[in-house]
This record gives sequence, C-alpha cells and structure tokens, in this order.
Amino acid sequence: MMVNAKYERVLIKLSGEALMGEQGYGISAAMLHFVASEIKLVVELGVQVAIVNGGGNIFRGVKSTVEGLDRATADYMGMLATVINALALQNALEQKDVPTRVQSAIEMRELAEPYIRRKAIRHLEKNRVVIFAAGTGNPYFTTDTAASLRAMEIDANVIIKATKVDGIYSEDPIKNPYAIKFEQISYLDVIKKGLSVMDSTSITLCMDNKLPIMIFNLKKPGNLKKAILGERIGSIITD
Repeated sequence: MMVNAKYERVLIKLSGEALMGEQGYGISAAMLHFVASEIKLVVELGVQVAIVNGGGNIFRGVKSTVEGLDRATADYMGMLATVINALALQNALEQKDVPTRVQSAIEMRELAEPYIRRKAIRHLEKNRVVIFAAGTGNPYFTTDTAASLRAMEIDANVIIKATKVDGIYSEDPIKNPYAIKFEQISYLDVIKKGLSVMDSTSITLCMDNKLPIMIFNLKKPGNLKKAILGERIGSIITD
C-alpha cells in the first residue's frame, strides 16, 4: 500500500558505471547489493519500480568505433552488456525477496522475457520490479533514450537518473568546484546549455510528453527513498 510517496510509478535510469563501484570495470558485488537494498526500500513503500540500466561498465559501444568496429555492431554489443547487468541486478533483488522480471528488447527467451508493454505494466501492478534490458533494440539509440521511451510507454510519473553527483551543474563539479548547481531547470535550458545530463533525444522526448527527470547522487544511502517521498534533493528537469 502506498505510504506518503509522491510518485506511484517510477522509472530508474541506472548507469552501468554505477554498478562497478570503485573498480575500473565489471560489476562490484558490494555496489550491486547496495543498489538492490535502495530499490527494496522504495518497493516497500508500495511504489511501482521499473529500471533501465546501461552497459558502460562492461562495454562502451561508441568508444569501440575507433577500434575497428562499425557503430551498429558496437551498439549491439553494448545492448548485450546491459542484459548482463540486468540479470545481475535481478539476482541481487531476488536475494532480498523483491520479485523481479527482466524484459529484453532483443529476444533471448532462455534469459529474459521479450519486451511487451502490457505485460510489463501487469508486472508493475503486481508489485514486481521490471528491468528493461537491451536498450531500444536498435543501434544509434542510447540507454537514456530507451529510459525515456519505456517511461512513457508504462506511464511512469517521473524518470529518476541515479548518478555519482548530487544534481545538475553548469560544469563538472569534480573538475570545477565553483560550478553552479541547478535545483530546477527547464528541458530547453538543458539542451541550450549543452549540459551532459542525458542525451538530447531523450530530453526532447521527455519535454514533448511533459515527463519530469530527477537527478541525484545514488551513492548516498536513503537518497532514492527520499526522492520518492518528495524531498528536495538533487535537481529536477521540468517545464
């Protein structure tokens, strides 16, 4: 049952890098279980949770174009990396007794369900976490765009992008300690200022459909729950 939550159905965009912790690549078991614990806190509120995860911790498609692979092939390989992350996160969640389903945009029935919108919504209504893997199933589209697309298809109230910084800044706050933080900013300003929050296609999709995007630091315990409860943390992109 819903308990004081601002949002009824959310889509969490989780980068592949978020799962590798302090490692240079791969999946950190400690970070994986931390993320699963944070998600469980939200599920226990009665909030319906969908997730889109990246694959940058295993394979970065764009970088590989300079290493002899064409972009489409590299992107398909990146999609497979997201499936590896999705299966790892599913396992971590189910170890914490959170029922979870993985739906893949590329058919691989032995590992995941094929993506079917109505079935995904039904899982959410039954309080199962749904992880959307393999991006959109098409090359040249990022997992940010996949997150925006899936969020709209399942009628999510908000996209929550969990990152390693505590919001949106005018510049990289790690490189420039004087960078300005935006607590609230419009879609158009994000595009005009060239802020590296999400790619421009995903921002435009959200703008056209008036879907807010929340950005905050995932690594701080309890932040995800606070965001769901409506506390002002991080930054939000709206009209």
